[in-house]
Amino acid sequence: MREFAHSLTIQAPPAAVLDAFFDHDALSTWWHVTRSLCVPRPLGVYALEWEPTEWRDDVLGRLGGAFRGTVVEFKAGREFFIADAHWLPPDGDPVGPMALEATCALVGQRTVLKVRQSGWESSARWSRYYELIATGFTLALEDLKQYAESHRKD
Repeated sequence: MREFAHSLTIQAPPAAVLDAFFDHDALSTWWHVTRSLCVPRPLGVYALEWEPTEWRDDVLGRLGGAFRGTVVEFKAGREFFIADAHWLPPDGDPVGPMALEATCALVGQRTVLKVRQSGWESSARWSRYYELIATGFTLALEDLKQYAESHRKD
């Protein structure tokens, strides 16, 4: 199984960090989505959309498109798990299924966020997908940190 895993420490309460994955205004700020429908409860929909890029990857085509999955587990302020997730690029076939999960733990006055996206099929498309999200998702999570720290409500 191939995966993207990343953790970072954020000076904000765990609930504020996890809520940023489900709130449209937060998502548009830190993950640059254009539309979202994210329902934080079991069997809730998790759908995000980005504008297609002008740039084309040799393997995946244009980036952007949509990501959708089903919220299987949601524990407010602690964790969520999204299953049966797929990335639907603007051009070409979907990449999936995969899972996206996040956990938050309070350590002192800081939240440790751990994010993991997993799923794998032996193909050039999947390999390239993980190469690209390793950079893109890491940068987005740094933007999430800045967002959560600047919008804290202790």
